[in-house]
Amino acid sequence: MKSYVSIDIGGTAIKYGIIDEYGRILTKDKIDTEAHKGGPEILNKVFRIVENYLEVYKPVGICISTAGMVDTEKGEIFYSAPLIPRYAGTKFKEELERRFSIPCEVENDVNCAGLAESVSGAAIGSKVALCLTIGTGIGGCILIDGNVFHGFSNSACEIGYMHMFDSDFQTLGASSILTKKVAEIKQNSEVIWDGYHIFEEAKKGDDICITAIDEMVEVLGMGIANICYVINPEVVVLGGGVMAQDIYLKPKIEKALKKYLVPSIAEKTRLEFAKHKNDAGMMGAFYNFKSKH
Repeated sequence: MKSYVSIDIGGTAIKYGIIDEYGRILTKDKIDTEAHKGGPEILNKVFRIVENYLEVYKPVGICISTAGMVDTEKGEIFYSAPLIPRYAGTKFKEELERRFSIPCEVENDVNCAGLAESVSGAAIGSKVALCLTIGTGIGGCILIDGNVFHGFSNSACEIGYMHMFDSDFQTLGASSILTKKVAEIKQNSEVIWDGYHIFEEAKKGDDICITAIDEMVEVLGMGIANICYVINPEVVVLGGGVMAQDIYLKPKIEKALKKYLVPSIAEKTRLEFAKHKNDAGMMGAFYNFKSKH
């Protein structure tokens, strides 16, 4: 049975494991990214991950999902936010293939998450899908007939930078903004206000938490609606840690979408929540590799 190393590089953690040829995760683990150490150290971490799997699993492919803008043909990072210094220019494909003589494919992490949902998640069979991950920032992926739309220069759907009011989409609507906002208002509290706690308190009737969530939902509704006017997706799939609160959030976001979309589009746009959750990057990296080999 063929096996593949799949590695999902995020700003906080690197999730990795072995996936067999049928798309089953055989083993998985994670380590801290230590993003502040920069691109060269992340590349070294990837080297060590692959080396540790070589003898037992004899992988036939290296599948990488990563933060940053990716040149998918060259398999390298061409732009990265300051969170990971010296990451732009990291040549994963070239370096890994030279070191291990195993084919490697690299794709942006949000595109991988979208691909995972399209192949075996919430967007199966859709003609046009929009997948968003809402976390520290907001990332987007467009899939047409199951294929990631990369745009002319591999920069399609960088929607977090989309201008809204006097700011941008992710500065106003990311879940990190929700937690920051609540923490600032409740500054005398000894509680650590993460997303889970905010939603638990909102369910108990905490007005500050309810208002902060509703403000985030309003921004998401407007931003998603604006994208829908351009690409007319069949389904919008939402992922990211805070989207685990799907039961609480779904009716609110659907209401916001109906507010900003004309009825003829709103009634034909389905809202779903991601199925693969923490495994989305690894699964999408595997699907991306398989599509090219």
